[in-house]
Parts: sequence; structure tokens; C-alpha cells
Amino acid sequence: MSERIRILSAEIERHNHLYYVKAAPEISDHEFDLLLEELIRLENSFPELKSPDSPSQRVGGTITKEFKQVVHKYPMLSLGNTYSEEEVLEYDNRIKKSLGTSVEYVCELKFDGVAVGLTYSDGKLLRAVTRGDGVQGDDITANVKTIRSIPLVLGQGDYPAEFEIRGEIFMPRPTFNRINHELTNQLKEDGYDESEIADRLLKNPRNAAAGTIKMQDSRIVSSRGLDCFLYFLHSDSLLFKSHYDAMRKAKEWGFKVSDFMVKANGIDGVLEYINEWDSARHDLEYDTDGVVVKVNEFSKQQELGFTAKSPRWAIAYKFKPENVSTELLSISYQVGRTGAITPVANLAAVQLSGTTVKRASLHNADQIAKLGLCVGDHVFVEKGGEIIPKVTGVDLSKRSENAKTVDYIDSCPECGTKLVRKEGEALHYCPNESGCPPQIKGKLIHFIGRKAMDIDSLGEEKIELLYDKGLVRSVADLYQLTFDDLIGLEKSVLGEGIKNKKISLREKSVEKILSGIEASKKSPFERVLYAIGIRYVGETVAKKVARHFKSMDGIIQASYEDLLEAPEVGEKIAQSIKEHFSDPVHLSVLERLRNAGLQMEVLSTAGSGILSGNLAGKSFVVSGVFSNFTRDGIKEAIENNGGKVQGSISSKTNFLVAGSESGPAKLEKAQNLGVNIISEQELIQMIENG
Repeated sequence: MSERIRILSAEIERHNHLYYVKAAPEISDHEFDLLLEELIRLENSFPELKSPDSPSQRVGGTITKEFKQVVHKYPMLSLGNTYSEEEVLEYDNRIKKSLGTSVEYVCELKFDGVAVGLTYSDGKLLRAVTRGDGVQGDDITANVKTIRSIPLVLGQGDYPAEFEIRGEIFMPRPTFNRINHELTNQLKEDGYDESEIADRLLKNPRNAAAGTIKMQDSRIVSSRGLDCFLYFLHSDSLLFKSHYDAMRKAKEWGFKVSDFMVKANGIDGVLEYINEWDSARHDLEYDTDGVVVKVNEFSKQQELGFTAKSPRWAIAYKFKPENVSTELLSISYQVGRTGAITPVANLAAVQLSGTTVKRASLHNADQIAKLGLCVGDHVFVEKGGEIIPKVTGVDLSKRSENAKTVDYIDSCPECGTKLVRKEGEALHYCPNESGCPPQIKGKLIHFIGRKAMDIDSLGEEKIELLYDKGLVRSVADLYQLTFDDLIGLEKSVLGEGIKNKKISLREKSVEKILSGIEASKKSPFERVLYAIGIRYVGETVAKKVARHFKSMDGIIQASYEDLLEAPEVGEKIAQSIKEHFSDPVHLSVLERLRNAGLQMEVLSTAGSGILSGNLAGKSFVVSGVFSNFTRDGIKEAIENNGGKVQGSISSKTNFLVAGSESGPAKLEKAQNLGVNIISEQELIQMIENG
């Protein structure tokens, strides 16, 4: 059995290297998962054969309460920075003067991430440490093991018995964008406005990588998709004459070394490399903020030595921040579902960070005042590592003598209502919740969403159509629609890549819409609570509040103090709930929804058809694909019968409900913690029989 584990481990690591380092996978993701699942199963059956450097460590699960400090064997110094070609030429002159000879340089991209030192002993990853203060750093070994491009065990090779290789941990921009996209959707559903969402998103890939690598739960780190380039070797027994040769050899050993490292014969080659990458860097899927220039020969590095803070044989050239000047054409004001007003700068099109920018965020009235914007100004726009462009200043050299200061609007651009601004808040709001078109349409679109009432036969374009035809002005109006109201409705809308397209409601589509609306009446109370769009009451909060108060009337009658006692409810959410139900318009809509037959109390469960306390006091984690339930349905069935659903397995978990394609990491953790693993059918029996 030990031989099978050894073979599986080697094969899995080989495929990891092919996928994450070589970008040349040989097998499908499913085939890889089967190999990993077999390894985990064998290691659980024979725990004495499980190695600390097993590929199963990649999935995470280790909890690090405190990151221990480790003293660096070789001080981890920072590099001196240069910002112009003149400074690079001065650096070259100093090197030549010190050495009395010409020199060969190596040029590398300067990755924008978190520096790390990896120590290997007998070909196995022993320790991973952050830079810290250069003398000592934090031990982040458990988290680094989840980074699949970093080898846990090297194959056969001529590497020293012990060495340290240094590199940069980073978050690829597609991963960064995916995380922020998912977070944005969730925050929108929870009622946060554009400005608040911007404050809560990951700011840039570098900060995201730095925050991720210091998380306590390595399982979350594993899910974040970090990567790592290696760029320097340290050892007491290196047999190489140059840095370039050492890194090419490290690549042969299995480390991820950038393909864009080059030897430059003299300073002209260095400047050529810098100029090339100043623009080409925008085509990469990861962020770089400069170029690192190193003296290639180790003997000359030793001769040049170090200052107190940095090596004399290397510098970093920092690219200038992406900042351009363009004309501010106008300011538009967007109205969100909650009535929040977000100002946006409309710009003369300009190239920035490899993309064409026509709009940039202005955040709020205070930001406009701080910038001192005037009508017709030319403004500086910056993107850098941020998600969306922002206006950073005004080009005063191009300002007209008669320029007039921008006056922030005092009325809603959509409905003309006087704007309000609560004390202590940065944003202005339109209070005309029941009469402002974008607010009404936003609430309708939220109401029909998949996580709300799930009326999939409707969509944003059809909601626009119904609103434009005067058929819906509140969510309750949806339940008054008839076949005659809908049949034959049509509208031309702008389409992607074409002039327009036509939405036409024919017999089949009308029947589908009405059937979807009727089916939504069976949605459980917690979804109704989420769907009505109380600000800050997201899917999870709605579920907790529904379980706590049992009915809509219970929530309406609850005092502020009562609301604070509900799970997940803080002062901000409690205040929002009280304000929502103190509005007569909201209460009127709610009464119409009640009369239409929507669930206003905890009555039924999705999937099982019964409600009981048979799962009371038990906590469950759900993983995989099921025959009788959707993923959401099985969670609702557990909660509606008294059980608690957790997002991750812990020592307090009672059961893991495992379907087909269950995650191997969850199975392994459940087995390690002694959590009962049950099937879908066993869960149904527990619900029915207790």
C-alpha cells in the first residue's frame, strides 16, 4: 500500500507541475480529482503512511491561530528603487566604477505581490517565511502548501541538500476579478449601493495576495488560487557561476521561473528591456510594477556587497503610475435600487493600462468638492492596480479662466425629487422609493432573482417592458397580471453587436411567465423576506431572521432590541428593518403579497414536504450533487426540520451529507475529525423518522 501511495503522490505532483507551471495538462480536471480522491482515501485508511508533504495538503484545512516568527538564515533585504533612465545609467556607472570593468546584467519583471523565502531540505519543502522586517518573518508554511505551482517534493536532481529559493506570491488578475465579481453580486443582492460596494471589494491583486497568505484557515487560502514566481537561490553549496544559470537550473528542478528573465549585455540591453515591458506588461495576467536589474556573475555580486538595507548588485526600476489627462465631458448621476446617488465622470476616450477609458468614478459630493472640479476641466485619471478608473486630480494648466465650479445636484436626475443626505453618510439619496423609475425597476429585478422568488421566466428586459407599459409599479403588481395584460406586448431594445432586437410576448412565453409567477407563491418565507429588498438584509440574514421570528408579523412587531437578539443582526441591520416596516407603502405592498398567497411564515420545506424538529440540535455540511434535491433545496430541508447548515466542517459538525462529486477536502476533513458521513437517502430517513 505504501508503494501505491508513493506512486499516486508522485503522479499527482507531476500533473500539478504540468498544469500550474508548464500550462500543459495531460489529463482532465475530473481525472485529476479521481487520483487525489484515491490518495486521500488511502491516507485515511493508513494514516501512518501519510506524509506531511503529501499532495493532499494542497486542499488546505490547517488552522493557524498564530504565525510564528522565524529568523532568516540569509537576510531578506529590499531593493533600491530608480524611477528614470538617468538613474539607471547612474547605477550602471557606479557598478563599472566599483568593478573596474563592464558587466553583464539579468533583467526580470518585478512582480507585484508578497515576497517569500522557501527552504528545502533533501528535496522537500521544509519552511516558508515572509520577508517581515528583513531579519525575521512569519512562518506561513501551511498556507504556502496550498499553492499548486510550488513543489512540495522535488524529483531527482543535482540540487543541494539544503537551500533557500525566494520568490513572489501573487494573485492572478483573472482570479482577482472573479472574486470581486462574486462579491459584487452578493453585496448588490444585500442592498449595498455602488459606493459601499467599492469600499468592500478587494482593492488590488497585491493587497488581496497579502491578505490571503496570512489567513488562518488554509482551506480558504487554497480556494483563492494564489500563484508564485521564484527568482533567487541561496545556499552554502551552490555550484553555479551566475544568477542566470542558477535560475535556469531551478526551473529544471521544478520551480516556476518566469520565461521573461533575460541576460542583457550592458546597459543598453537593460534600457531596451525596460522600454519593452513598460507597455507589454498590460498584456500579462498578473501585475508587475517594474523591472529588477541584477549583476549576473555571483563573484561580482560578492565583490559589490551590500549596504545596510539593500544589495549593491541589484536595483528595481519602477514604472511610472498609469496616469493620463483627458477632458471631463460631463458628470452623470446614477440612481441605485436603494436610491443611492453615484456620480460618474464621462470622459473623452483615452488609453489607460491597455484599455479605452470613457468613464471614471467620482464616488460622492465630498470627493467632487475635494478635487475642486470645474465644468470643462481636464482631469487626471489613474487605474494602477485598482478595479475601475478614478479621477485623481485636475490639470490646472488647461483650466479656463472663466471655469465654473461643479455644483452637485440637489434633485433626483430620474424623478426630480429633492435629495436627502443623512448625517454621517457620504452619499445622497432619492427618498421617492415608490415613484422613482430606477428604484422601482431595481426592486422588481431583485424580487424575481434566482435567490429570491426565482421567477426565471421573467428577466431584466421583460421587467423593463412591463414597467414601460404601465403594468407594474411594485412587486405586488406581478401577482395581478393576466394573460390578456401580457399577450402581444413588444418592445425594441438595444442588442449587443446589432442595432436593436425585439422582445415579443407570444402565447407560450406568456403562459411561462404566468406559471413562473404562480409557482413562486410556494417559495419559503425566508425567500420572501429576502425578496422584498430590505436594505442590508441579504440571503443569509433573511434566513436567520426568518428562523428566529417564524413569521412576517413576528418581524414587523419586533422591537429594535428584539431584532438585535436575532442571529447575524447588528445595529445597522436592525435599524434598516425597523425603518422598512414603519413605511405604510411597504406595509400596503406586503398585505397585497399576503393576499396573493405568498408564504408569510415558516410553513413548509423544499424537497421533503414536511416540517419537523427531527434535526434539531444537529449541524450539517453539504457537499456534492444530489438526486432528490438541488443544493439550495437540501439546505432548506435541513433548516426547515430544525438542523443547522454550516459552510465548512469543524469539530462541532455532526454530519457531512455527501452526494456524488463530493469535495475530497471535505471528505478528508470529516474523516479526520470523526464527523459522520451520510448519504442523501440517510438524510431523508432522518427527516422522516428522526
